[in-house]
Amino acid sequence: MPSSCLTAAARSQYLLDLLAQLPDPQKRWGRRHSLAGLLAVGIAAVTAGSRSFAAIGQWAADAGADVLAGLGAVRGPAEESTFRRAFALISAGVPGQVIGAWLHTRATQAGGRLVIAVDGKAVRGARNGEEKAPHLVAALAQGIGAVLGQAAVDAKSNEIPAVRELLKAFTDLAGAVITAGALHTQSDTAQAITGRHAGCVMTVKANMPTLYKQLKKLPWTAIPATSAVSTGHGRRARRTIKAVLVPAWIEFAGAAQVAQVRRTVTKKGKKTVEVVYLITSDRDADPATLAAWVRGHWEIENRLHRVRDVTYQEDKSLVRTGNAPRVMASLRSLAITPAALGRPGQHRRR
Repeated sequence: MPSSCLTAAARSQYLLDLLAQLPDPQKRWGRRHSLAGLLAVGIAAVTAGSRSFAAIGQWAADAGADVLAGLGAVRGPAEESTFRRAFALISAGVPGQVIGAWLHTRATQAGGRLVIAVDGKAVRGARNGEEKAPHLVAALAQGIGAVLGQAAVDAKSNEIPAVRELLKAFTDLAGAVITAGALHTQSDTAQAITGRHAGCVMTVKANMPTLYKQLKKLPWTAIPATSAVSTGHGRRARRTIKAVLVPAWIEFAGAAQVAQVRRTVTKKGKKTVEVVYLITSDRDADPATLAAWVRGHWEIENRLHRVRDVTYQEDKSLVRTGNAPRVMASLRSLAITPAALGRPGQHRRR
């Protein structure tokens, strides 16, 4: 189903209605449970903390007829093997696309500018034999925690083209800001973003040696700084940022401003200093705004990847068959989105 149709439908329909539109890969003969019902029950079970197909099957068995009927499972609870088989057959990207379209409509209603962090993570537990573990890149709405999209990295490639493919799935990026780590600081990626009328904020480190050296040589001592201090976990961190319009001799697609970010952390009397540089297509963002976007980028690690690893123990999961690992990752990402679901996360069942 094209993403444009999904986004349009998501504006006026509930998630269950969207799931009901998905093509069902199960054979018609002997089919007892609809794909939409299985996915809805899976979402509810994972939201309740289920980490495996066995746990999802047990949640369904305990849920009761009224709860299951409300999720579209009108024929009662399905067994573990049914969830395992259906999730392995379903087109891998479709559940994430549907869920992302639904969350996108909720994210844009939160007010303000939509800032999207992109980053990748391997699902190590899903490694099967000599094959590489599935590697997924996700797009997370900063401040909301909603995973708006997810794409698989080709086994013979890396995250860089996968992020570009992920962003292509968004029907409307106009006005949004995409934040990305140093790996994705590529002119082609920046051009793909600005070509969609969105802004980008990218970190520049030593993996881009020429650009890094150019930015490092700028007269930063003569540029006014904006600083902020935070404390917590036994440490004190001062973040200082300086921003200036990009010099004409720095060649990078869509670049409008460059910035220096200095992070000084003091813990148990020991001080560490890290300096990184930024490049952004946004001409009007002030230093404090740039700093907030960069700091918010780490939400994708702290609020998504870490929770999937620690709470759901994704890297220890034995879900490996067919497309099931990627489908389960989409369900976990939805379960981790309390702001979009209107409730605090509760993760209990193993």
